[in-house]
Amino acid sequence: MRILVHDYSGHPFQAQLSRELARRGHDVVHSTCAAYVSGKGDLAGGAVDGLRFVTIGDTVVLDKEAYVRRLFQETRLGFELARQVRRERPRVALLGNLPIPTLAVAALMLGALRIPWVLWHQDVTAIALKSFAAAGVSRLMGVAAKVFERAEKWAARRAAAIVVIAGSFLRVHREWGTDGKVTVIPNWAPLDEILPAPRDNAWSAEHGLTGVRTVLYSGTLGLKHNPVLLVGLVERLREQGEQVRLVVVNDGPAVPVLKEAAAARGVPLTLLPFQPYERLPEVLGTGDVLVVLLAEDAGEFSVPSKTLSYLCAGRPVLGLMPAGNPAAKLLRQASSAVFPPEESALDGAARWVREVFDDPAHAEALGKESRSLAEREFALENCASRFEEILRTAIGASGAGR
Repeated sequence: MRILVHDYSGHPFQAQLSRELARRGHDVVHSTCAAYVSGKGDLAGGAVDGLRFVTIGDTVVLDKEAYVRRLFQETRLGFELARQVRRERPRVALLGNLPIPTLAVAALMLGALRIPWVLWHQDVTAIALKSFAAAGVSRLMGVAAKVFERAEKWAARRAAAIVVIAGSFLRVHREWGTDGKVTVIPNWAPLDEILPAPRDNAWSAEHGLTGVRTVLYSGTLGLKHNPVLLVGLVERLREQGEQVRLVVVNDGPAVPVLKEAAAARGVPLTLLPFQPYERLPEVLGTGDVLVVLLAEDAGEFSVPSKTLSYLCAGRPVLGLMPAGNPAAKLLRQASSAVFPPEESALDGAARWVREVFDDPAHAEALGKESRSLAEREFALENCASRFEEILRTAIGASGAGR
């Protein structure tokens, strides 16, 4: 099969899936959006025959805070992706993590060319927008949520098949009338790329973190995650006598918020931009405790992929997230801790972190359990086979194979 995989974010495990499909003899074009700033996976072709990496948005600088401007930018990116589809002419496409304007334009082009496509549904965008509107982030959000929900529903109905990352998504697809073509495939992380690294490594030495107790966050961090919770957690630890530093690897709107909160509360902060993917094992290895944040109202329809990377890295993990989130379930299976994402929970979270700090044998056992769970859960071969079958079925159902 000639397959176009577009992962707007450029995350590691989507690229890993494309590599595996190419190894199985398929002709794969893996597309990402260069304009979207996040921690990227290994987006180089390497030695895998039949795989090419391409981008859209090379000349776009996304303005995440100017919502109207961003709407036009994401629509433009949809036209870039549509032109890419027309050039590549795949037999089937797999689309994931796209903003709704980009998705809608791409879906129009795929329909015009009669190319079947599969929606890899990682987030329900309308749900997130409704939560922004409820929080009073922007008056436009309430209107945008209604418009985007209709567009997202429209796109889902035109997909030949849909892959969702958690069973909680089924409720939305039942409401949309699309649940009959939905398959649940949980996300995973690339075990062979994110390996446990020594606590004291070259990256920790470069940034003056060797021998320094650290609470570390690496990955996408929006304002709705409440980044101040990270500062509050380290503040509690320091009040309890721990000499600890907060390390955050991120680019985005949370950066000035973190700087201001850390300065106001006297919390030592090492703030760094996203690091090269090949150094991610060292980055995660530098964290004595790794933290995941997820807002309460995002808990049902978002599974933070950083949780999966943390488990691969073999470190103790603290989740400040809704207890019912699938990622929270994984952390509990790994004997790590989950607390509600709110200030009132930080005293208990800090006590758990202190127990990890004060008992190296316990910390080591937690790290081993994290890696062991990842090795049990993140089997690429089975996931790739399921995607392969879904893509084949999409071609057959559309008549594209005739």
